[in-house]
Amino acid sequence: MKPRASLLRHANFLRFWSANIISDFGSGITFLALPIIAAVSLEASPSQMGLLGAAGTLPYLLFGLPIGVFVDAHRKRPLLITADVGRLILIATLPLAALLWQLTWPHLLLVTFLGGCLTLLADVAEEAFLPGLISRENLVEGYSKLSASNSIIELSGPAVAATLIELLTAPIALIMDAASFLLSSILLGTIKLDESAPEPMEERPSLWQQIRQGLSYIRHHAQLRPMLLNNSSMQLFGGMIDALLILYLLQLGLPATFVGVIFAVGSLTGLAAAAWGKRAAQRLGLGRMVVLGSLLISIGALARPFAFGTPFLAGAILLLGQTVQGFGNTVYNIGYDSLSQTVTPDELLGRVNATGLFVGFGALPIGALLGGFFGEWWGLRTAVAISSTGLLLSVLWVYFSPLRLSSTSFKG
Repeated sequence: MKPRASLLRHANFLRFWSANIISDFGSGITFLALPIIAAVSLEASPSQMGLLGAAGTLPYLLFGLPIGVFVDAHRKRPLLITADVGRLILIATLPLAALLWQLTWPHLLLVTFLGGCLTLLADVAEEAFLPGLISRENLVEGYSKLSASNSIIELSGPAVAATLIELLTAPIALIMDAASFLLSSILLGTIKLDESAPEPMEERPSLWQQIRQGLSYIRHHAQLRPMLLNNSSMQLFGGMIDALLILYLLQLGLPATFVGVIFAVGSLTGLAAAAWGKRAAQRLGLGRMVVLGSLLISIGALARPFAFGTPFLAGAILLLGQTVQGFGNTVYNIGYDSLSQTVTPDELLGRVNATGLFVGFGALPIGALLGGFFGEWWGLRTAVAISSTGLLLSVLWVYFSPLRLSSTSFKG
């Protein structure tokens, strides 16, 4: 049998991949800048930091299910371009407001929420777009390459972002993110792909019937169901620490920008995991990759509540945990995304992906709010310990499921 050509020779994938790299690099700046603006410039409390974390992910809970129906009913590339242009405009309002000394807490929350809406649209459309762009047999290679580039960006991006924030201030550094969305939208516009027209709306079932189709498919699928429950639990408890990480670092005597170092270390091991991804899929199978990745994520997270001592020692403990967690996160994502896209019919891709984001990422705002409240009531370390324990328990969803027992490997 003739071997498949590498995706490095696939012109449309290279354009898509380049757009993904550029926008992800810019988004890394925003990931650091928004909580720094809240914590330093606007002097946010733990509960306000929880609210900010919830604002960015609340759209997944509010609109996760209907957005899948919307994506299935439209061509995907125009949706991706629209999401980029919309986020460009939103992000650009923050440095403008800062230059005019008009940056306020409600403005920051609104931009975070509306940006989350457009990111939801982009996430669902991207997942539904990729199988048609590269074909299903190339999904593991495609997701491995995307994971590798994301790891490189996360490795170098936080350091670059932290430097820009130190030199320019956080609001002004956001101009780089706005520019990244502009370049991404231009690259997506150059992709030459004749997407088939979706079924006309008048010939489709009602909105809720279509939503139920996606829910029912996952609920009755022996592999998708435990993956979704596991992901939802991990997002819930992961959202708790995400909302508090900046404040936790400050409490440990570390600078807020040390979060960039933490994610850079995790990305370095994530890059190694991405290089191993195709071989792991062939030897372990995609289901076991999900189990292994979930376990490593939880083990790495256990280091966080044990970050005691001097700032140097506490930072070293956090970096050790992130090393394990970063490797596990990439293994998990490659296995999860590839398996989900492989077993889902084309006509349900948008709804199944959106349902996954609704149940999974929909737990993030709840986790962020809980993390903020727990941090304010019981202290930051206690809240971090609850988060780490919850991540460990989340592994049970996939460990006691057909995913662990399956010997099916991916022949890619």
